[in-house]
Amino acid sequence: MHPLLIEGLSDAVGFVGGALAGFWLARLLGFDPFAEGYDGASVLAIAAVGLGGGMGLGAARRWRRARQAGRDQR
Repeated sequence: MHPLLIEGLSDAVGFVGGALAGFWLARLLGFDPFAEGYDGASVLAIAAVGLGGGMGLGAARRWRRARQAGRDQR
């Protein structure tokens, strides 16, 4: 598989997975990012989705670095 394809797919999966995790965590805590208006609860929920996406992206990049380091040791 081409390295750029692996990079793009892993970034996408990490970001979307993290954003979904942030969304569901916010929903579990009672915050709705799709609520009408921008009250404090919906802003917190939107921030949770963004933070989750960023953390998922970071996790995907750490996974790729660890995978590359393992390949370099061979």
